[in-house]
Amino acid sequence: MASNQRALEIHSDPKNITIVESFIEKVVADYAVSSEVYGNMLISLTEAVTNAIVHGNNADTHKKVHIKLEKKPSKIAFVVKDEGPGFDFDQLPDPTAPENIFKLGGRGVFLMKQLADLVVFSDNGSTVEIQFKV
Repeated sequence: MASNQRALEIHSDPKNITIVESFIEKVVADYAVSSEVYGNMLISLTEAVTNAIVHGNNADTHKKVHIKLEKKPSKIAFVVKDEGPGFDFDQLPDPTAPENIFKLGGRGVFLMKQLADLVVFSDNGSTVEIQFKV
């Protein structure tokens, strides 16, 4: 039987996204997550961790990104926390606005909100909880 809680800690190096991908693949296999939810999970979590590495921790390999998972009867919740100062998550530009359509970047949080069932920022934006119904 799979544990209902797991944790992963990685150094803030973009190359470590592959570790997160493997973590998600194991979760999907252990909990028999559907392929649709798997795709949403993979994109959302890799976006959250990439944001934590690049924006939260400024790719400082001395800083870490902490990922926790909690499995409940009808959902899986991930918490991603960086060691940075946070950001104002209420003031993000809308990536679908005409003036932002051709800008590189700025779509990670938007994607997370579209693909997950719930996205909640806390700790001044340095922590995000992402939930998926399973």
